[in-house]
Amino acid sequence: MATGVEKLFDELGHFRKFQACLYFAAIFQAISCGIHYLASVFLVDTPNFLCDPPGNITNVLYGNHSMASLDDIWSFYSPWKGPVIVQTIMGEQWELSPCRKALRHDTLDFEYEFLGNKSMEACGRYLYDHSQVEQSIVTDWDLVCEKEWLAKLSQPTFMLGVLIGALVFGDIADRVGRRPILMATSLCQFAFGITVAFTGNYYYFVVMRFLLAMVSSGYLVVVFVYVTEFTGSRVRTWTSMHVHASFAVGIMIVALVGYLVRVWWQYQIILTLSTCPFLLYCWKFPETPFYLMAKGRHKEVQELLDTIAHSNGLEPKLKVTELMERGRAAAGEGRQDDRGLEEAERKLSILDMFRSWRMARRGITCWAIWFIGALGYYVFSLGSVNLGGNQYVNLFLVGAVELPSYLIGCFAMDRVGRKRTCAPALLLSGVACMLIMAVPQDSRFLAVILSMTGKFAIAIAFGLIYLYTCELYPTVIRSLAVGSGSMMCRVGSVVAPFCVYLADIWVYLPQLIVGILAFIIGVLTLFLPETLGEPLTSTLEEAEALGIKPNKKTKVEDSLQMKLADSKA
Repeated sequence: MATGVEKLFDELGHFRKFQACLYFAAIFQAISCGIHYLASVFLVDTPNFLCDPPGNITNVLYGNHSMASLDDIWSFYSPWKGPVIVQTIMGEQWELSPCRKALRHDTLDFEYEFLGNKSMEACGRYLYDHSQVEQSIVTDWDLVCEKEWLAKLSQPTFMLGVLIGALVFGDIADRVGRRPILMATSLCQFAFGITVAFTGNYYYFVVMRFLLAMVSSGYLVVVFVYVTEFTGSRVRTWTSMHVHASFAVGIMIVALVGYLVRVWWQYQIILTLSTCPFLLYCWKFPETPFYLMAKGRHKEVQELLDTIAHSNGLEPKLKVTELMERGRAAAGEGRQDDRGLEEAERKLSILDMFRSWRMARRGITCWAIWFIGALGYYVFSLGSVNLGGNQYVNLFLVGAVELPSYLIGCFAMDRVGRKRTCAPALLLSGVACMLIMAVPQDSRFLAVILSMTGKFAIAIAFGLIYLYTCELYPTVIRSLAVGSGSMMCRVGSVVAPFCVYLADIWVYLPQLIVGILAFIIGVLTLFLPETLGEPLTSTLEEAEALGIKPNKKTKVEDSLQMKLADSKA
């Protein structure tokens, strides 16, 4: 049956007016997924801060700088260069650090260096640098020092919601249809996105962001299936790859809105409103012909086929009965041969991905590509604000550099092959990131260039691994292989925020870790078989034989067997 539905694109157009309008409308809402995934970059931004001193300040010392107000020190303050010394109107002298303050005893002169006795005190309140961020959840709820872990936990919690949402909504979409899930997740994205802005405490904020992550992930998973089932095979490489491009546009919007709006709850509202127009037309989305045919809703399929034909300027002559006859004919041709295959399919499990050393190496390498793709993608995106320079420009560049990567990736996949595109991309990303070690501390611009190169390359590998996995595994375990790879992708996205936090040890450590892993996995990818131009395999034996060139003896034996079979016939 599916074969008949697949062939309708040859007659109705693979990407004509109807499919193009539906495609761009569907991926418009995918922009909101990129927005919400990366919004935390500025939601939980931690500016420079100090303990709030008791009393009014009359004098301030910081190194060689002398000022009358604490607000004047932020342009040259660095936490690792020593404390800030203040004198109050009562004559007390305090040493202020980010998480502690000390009262000097028996002071004579107001000097930076002091060798006398001090008494340490805990911070009651904090003073923040508002030059970059006027308000974030960190400044509103004092998520610093002993509460710093709460701020750092918000993004991993969001990514956990992404993982669960992908599992939940992907399964529901197969049961109730793609259209209801697209509508429901879009509506919930808007509702939860607005609700996040009005949360009164940290725990309510985390819960709402977790729910927002689930529905955002659900939409992103289902929209891939939706656009694939509405576009023909000739353009599916491009359409599936460029759903990622909408995600990159979302990152660029986050950078732009973050630069213009420095109050976190206003920033959250504007980001959510930017994609709400989708709600005005998503109810007109049709269900996919694949799903309708699978559920036996033939009348609706016929109405949809007529609508597509009219929109594309074609005569509505394609009938559902013709599709059903084609499907039955295709199924009838191989029913006897496929009966054993269907029985075997019911017994297959994830262990069959590792049935031999050759398949085990392939499975481990594919999982590693899925993992490093997600890990690198989010480390480069979330960690861009730590590279120095203007954090808004850095994040914008991280999104912008993805757009040419998908374009180049599509051309390379169809011309030089999947392996010959994926492996060099990972190796380039690894080399670029490892070169960061040689960057001088004061040469932040070069570090940004290398990081952008790493993101550009990792985006190519991340964009093509879905299709490459489909081609590396046979029909009987293809969904299982893609599903398990997608799970490793979610694991990488959960690990990524923790990797970003290693920047507290060394600013370039996250990129270095990704670079080393990407280079190793790039080398492993060189041992995968090339699938460009190869037909999709149906059995495990066919899949295992990918990349193995038959020798002359095998060809002669196969030829003799074919001649023997012909003579018997």
